[in-house]
Amino acid sequence: MQPLRKVPALSAVVHNHTGMPTNRLPERPATRSEQPARCSAVGIQTGIRRHLVNEVAVLGVSGQLRDAVQDLAHEVQIALADGPRGVVCDLSAVVEGAEPGAVEVLAGLGRHVRDWPGAPVALVCPDPQVREALATHPLGGQLIVTASLFSAISAVLATPVLAVERLYLAPHPTAPRASRDFVSRTLLDWHLGRVIRFASPVISELVMSSTVNAGTDIDVSVAWHLGALRLSVRDYSPTFGRQRHSTLSLHGPGLAVVAGLTRAFGVLPTADGGTLVWAVLDAARPRPTTSRPRRAPGDAIRKSPGFTDAVGLGGLPFCPEAQPPRTADRAPRPPSAAPAQ
Repeated sequence: MQPLRKVPALSAVVHNHTGMPTNRLPERPATRSEQPARCSAVGIQTGIRRHLVNEVAVLGVSGQLRDAVQDLAHEVQIALADGPRGVVCDLSAVVEGAEPGAVEVLAGLGRHVRDWPGAPVALVCPDPQVREALATHPLGGQLIVTASLFSAISAVLATPVLAVERLYLAPHPTAPRASRDFVSRTLLDWHLGRVIRFASPVISELVMSSTVNAGTDIDVSVAWHLGALRLSVRDYSPTFGRQRHSTLSLHGPGLAVVAGLTRAFGVLPTADGGTLVWAVLDAARPRPTTSRPRRAPGDAIRKSPGFTDAVGLGGLPFCPEAQPPRTADRAPRPPSAAPAQ
């Protein structure tokens, strides 16, 4: 007997490609509520608790910061792979504060926001020394740093909501073409048609890498945020994910294409052991023109003195060939003889 599996409700609009149906919708396991606590050298338990607040992933850290900071950095990556509104790291329960090594790891979380500002990362730091150290760090300045959990969640929810479209595909040779068509339609709907020539080869390479190496159903998503476009492909291969979550499985021409057309790309581990491959492109929307449109040549003709419009001719269009010849075009008559007296 096989155990019953519960299919979670999808919060976003799902597009199923009819030309290449999947056998099932991707089943995501329930997010673990907390990480097993560990005891530090001084007997203090260290752990990370996870929960969602209005689609914001909250990671509560307890124990000594130096013992939990590496696990926290890994858990932030897992949380970002699920596509939340943002991630909040609550350091209110940590025992110690501003150690240089721990602060450096915390500041390094800012690289996720630098590469993709659509998913903000916030830190709750009651220690003013930690907040000051993060504020002066080049990457730490990318983070939202507050003294309370309420302020951190409010700041994340105050950021603009992303425009996101998703597509589920089966591992089929036609998956790259289907992903290109999906991305092109989405960008046209978003009035970003001029980005298609850059986004199409990138999504094709990402999908080809996932279908060839992972061999599972894949999640394709397109997100836009304030001039940046993020393309991501998620697979569901636990074995493959454990082997390559730190490096991008693109080589040769594929890696050159992605690196040449994007401003950032990388891989995130997922909660089920798979991977999410992502790439970010510049995609600014065209500004509306404020200049007056040029007058068409027909308008200049209509303004000329010799032009006769349909108005005044019984609603009929003006046709020079159908008009009677003008007097100047007729042959002159010979002068008539004077009448006899």
